[in-house]
Parts: sequence; structure tokens; C-alpha cells
Amino acid sequence: MSEYRQAYAALMPSSSHTEVAAVLQSIENAAMQCYDRGELIQMILDDIMPLTKSSSKSRLTSKDVGQALLTIKSLGKLPTGSQVVATRQNLHSLLIIFNAFKDDAEASNEALKCIANALLLIESARSSFVHKEVGGGDAVIDLLEKTTSPERIFLCSRLIFLTTVSMASAADYIRHLVEHKPPGHHGNIIEIVAAKLDSLTTSILASEKMAREAMSELLKAAFNLLLHYPRLVDDGPSGSDGRKVMGDSWSERLDGILPPLLRLFNTLPPTFPAPLAVPMIHVIHALITVPVTPSLKSKWFPPLSNPASPRSFSKTISPIGSPSAPDSPTGSHTARSESPSNKQGAFDRAFSRLSVRKTSSQRSSSVHPTQDTLLRAYDLLDVTLSHYLPGDVDPDDSSVRGRCQAESDSNIDDLVSPLVLLITRLCQADDGARKRMREWIVPEDLDRTAPLEGRADLLGRCLRLLACIHHTKLKDATGEMLFAICDSDPSTLASYVGYGNVAGFLFNKGIMSAPPAGGHGPPSTTADGTPINPITGVAQRQDDSGPEMTEEEKEREAEKLFVLFDRLEKSGALPPSQNPVRKAIAEGKGPRY
Repeated sequence: MSEYRQAYAALMPSSSHTEVAAVLQSIENAAMQCYDRGELIQMILDDIMPLTKSSSKSRLTSKDVGQALLTIKSLGKLPTGSQVVATRQNLHSLLIIFNAFKDDAEASNEALKCIANALLLIESARSSFVHKEVGGGDAVIDLLEKTTSPERIFLCSRLIFLTTVSMASAADYIRHLVEHKPPGHHGNIIEIVAAKLDSLTTSILASEKMAREAMSELLKAAFNLLLHYPRLVDDGPSGSDGRKVMGDSWSERLDGILPPLLRLFNTLPPTFPAPLAVPMIHVIHALITVPVTPSLKSKWFPPLSNPASPRSFSKTISPIGSPSAPDSPTGSHTARSESPSNKQGAFDRAFSRLSVRKTSSQRSSSVHPTQDTLLRAYDLLDVTLSHYLPGDVDPDDSSVRGRCQAESDSNIDDLVSPLVLLITRLCQADDGARKRMREWIVPEDLDRTAPLEGRADLLGRCLRLLACIHHTKLKDATGEMLFAICDSDPSTLASYVGYGNVAGFLFNKGIMSAPPAGGHGPPSTTADGTPINPITGVAQRQDDSGPEMTEEEKEREAEKLFVLFDRLEKSGALPPSQNPVRKAIAEGKGPRY
């Protein structure tokens, strides 16, 4: 028997609260070193249970329950401890303890945390917890519906998330949650979650403690349900790998989750320094599981009395960084706004757009006619890429990866790709969405006097991503987004941004050669009649409309071609043996550097 177990066993029902607290504290402090943690957990649990029946035959009193459960939680942070907690009897005992001390927030919450730790570390405990002998599944849903505390919502959501992680082992429980209303409840899990999303949105805007954490955990639990339930009830064909693709399966039973998700997406205030952070990340993950079905299309795209343009906002907003701003950063951004003559950067403008739209969307929790999910997604993508790819930086530059690693546990691939996928799906589903995104990214009055891939805006960043090496997932997602906004037509895509910029992407889609000019693209000339180079997408001087190029101009053009063909070669669209510039250099005819 270890000294800690011996010290606890030496306690008597007559021991003072101070003595009991000292022993429990010593065990908690040494929890990682206790080799008989399982025996200690069982002893402490056995001493708490009599208190649920007002029995005095215990070493503990009701005043000790909170610290005793905290000690069990500490001892259960290793599997050898959680295995004891994870038995059906002990899981049921912890639920009894929770109910007996539900008016004691500290004690009751610690009981839920002990269960959550066991479910996290012991996979078999997840099915045990929702088994009818334990009754944890219905108990958690009942608590989630009734509670208004962000911390309680967090704990309930964590338990639902853990018990629904695996579709294979939790299929019956997931069906039960979605298809049945628990006795005495007003709705099923989808209706309960929808209500909590709205209430937590209010809590976040009021800066309540634990509100963001609770929202994130609730969204993770909702994601499991939205991902697994449609697959359980859909008998349709699967993908080539035998699995159903996320977002391709759906059930009308889940329709009620979309309005609160869209309200949340359009209402959440911006974060700093990373513009894309939790819980917004989890909102996007949940949204990409919801297809644009005929019954849901009016919710995705409500009528807009006056569709906004992202470019119109940059003319009227002021830069972030003022002391009165709720999320005002300090340092360089503040200094940037000190002088009225100092121009805003792209990041400032985009970030401010998010802040401006927040105030209007806070006025109502209902689906407002002016809710513009597509524009919100565009703004969020613009500000996020402005943050991680400032100016005209190369996406493969080490500073890009360094910034992302410093601010997030995820890489830019995992962080931004879901947002790009969301925009792509909206554009694929609606012709109006495609036209709006195309106008925002490649407007008709686009300045084509300089290389498009060198622009310090969303278009330039997207084109540079198409040629990057490190961010393959985001590279592919960006290509699909541009392809979607161009009506999924390769000739239209090439005519808007130049075949050279998208040759690698089209090659990977099986389009081996330059597509013929289509009838749906932009004019072949700029507004002043200057021809547009079909390879670069840049306005070019007509041979017969001006003087012959100087040697310096010829050298610059040759350098542009060298860079273009080098990019095509790196992307795999052009074999090295077919690179004309490489051949010319090898023959001594190419440019000399």
C-alpha cells in the first residue's frame, strides 16, 4: 500500500474537513506518481456514494465532494486510472453523484469531467456510457436542453462528441438521437443543438466566460451527427472507394440545423491575429456537410434586396486598431491608423469588412433577408489569405508556414481548404453565386497591365497557390474554386486568367492541351481595345500599333516566358524535354542571365 493510499485509508468519519482536504490535495499533487491509482479511485468513489443518500458512514462530507472528484479526475488522467472509472457501475455512480450535487456547480461539473476523461482514454467506455444500464445518453441530452451555463454546455457537448465519434460503434445511438424525442423533451437532438447554437452566439457576443469553448465543442458534436446520420440512412451509391462523400448524403431530419449555423457564420466577430480560428473553423466544418438541396437552397441564398460588393466596403470603412474597437490589436496595426493620410493595407480593409458586417448581423437572431453567406465567405477567405500570404509573397516561402505554426495547431492546408470548399460548393449549386464570385475575383475592369499571378490581391494569391509545392490540399481546392466560378468550363477559366496560370491544374484534371476559346469568357481585349495575351491573361502591345520593342523589353518578355514555362514544368503540366525555353538555353539560343 502506497503512502497516499495509506494516508487516505487512515481517515475516519470523524476527521475534520481540513484533514481530509490536506490528504486529497497531497494525492492530487502526486497523481502522476501513484501506482495504485485504480484502488484509490475506487475507495474515493465508494466514500462519495453514501453522501448521495445523506449517509454519514463515510470518510467524506458533502463539503469534500468537489475536491474528492477533482482528485479522481487527476488520478484518471492515465488509462490505468480511467479503466476503473470506465466500468458501467462507476459511470452510473458518477451520474448519480452529478444529480445528487447538481446544485453544487464545482462538484457536479467535476463528476462530468471524470466521465469525459474516461470516455476519451477508454474507447469501450463510450458505448458503456450510453448503454441503458448506465443511462448516460439520455441524461446528457436532458442536461444539455435544460442548462444555460456555457461550462455545462461544454461538458455535455464533449460527452456527445466522444460517444458519436465512431459511426460503426455508435450507429444505434446516433439514430436514437436524431429520430426520437426523449421523454419530456420538446425536440430531438437537432432542435436542441440548434437552440443552443443561438444562445451561445448571444453569450459569445456578450463575452461570457467559456462561451467560445462551449460553442466549439457543441459544433464538433453536431459535425459528428451531420456526418454520420445521412450515411446511416442513405442507401444510394458510394464513391469509388466504397465510402460516401461528405455532403453528398443528407436527410431532411437534419434541415433544422442549417439556419442557426448560417446565423452563426454571419454573426461571429472576427478574431486576431489569426482571422480564421475556432469556433469559426468548426462552423465551416459543419456547413460543408450540408448540401444545397432544393428544400434548403432558399436558406443558403435568401433574397437580397441590394447585393453587396466586397469592393464597395473598402471605400467607407476605417482601419482597425482604434482603442475603442472590441478586438483591437496593438502595435503595428495601431500605428498604421495614426495618420489620416496613411492608406489601409489589404488586410486592414478585409478585416474591417468583417467587423462592419458583424454589427448589422447582431440585430436579429432570425434569418435576415440581407444575410449574405457567400459574401461573408468571400470576405473571410480574402482576409485569411491576406494574413498568411501578405503582399505578393510566394506561398512556398518559409515565412508562410512559420506564421501558421506560430498561431495555430493546424497548417494552412487544413485551416483554409474547408472554407475554399464551402465557397466552391455554393458556386457549383447556384448560377448567381458563380457570377458574383467571378465578378469579385476577376472583375471586367481588372487591371491587366501587370502579371496576374503577381497581384497583391485575392486573384494573385489564388494563382500563386496553383503553382505552389507545399500546400497541395489548398492548391487543389483553390483550383476547383476557380474552375467552379468559371462554370466548370476550362476554356472560360483559361480566358479569364490565362492558360499559363491554370495549365497545371487543368492537366491534373485530364485536360492535356490548351482548351479552345470559349464564348462565355471575358472579351479578348481590354476596355481600350488592347489585346489580352491568352497565355498570360495580361494586356499586350499590338505589333502594328507602336514601335518595335527595345532589347530591354525583349529581355523582360523572355524572362516572363522563362518563368511561365518553369512553373508549368514544376507543376507537372510540361515535361522538361518539351520545355522550349530549356531547349533554347541548351542550344545556346536562350536568354543569358
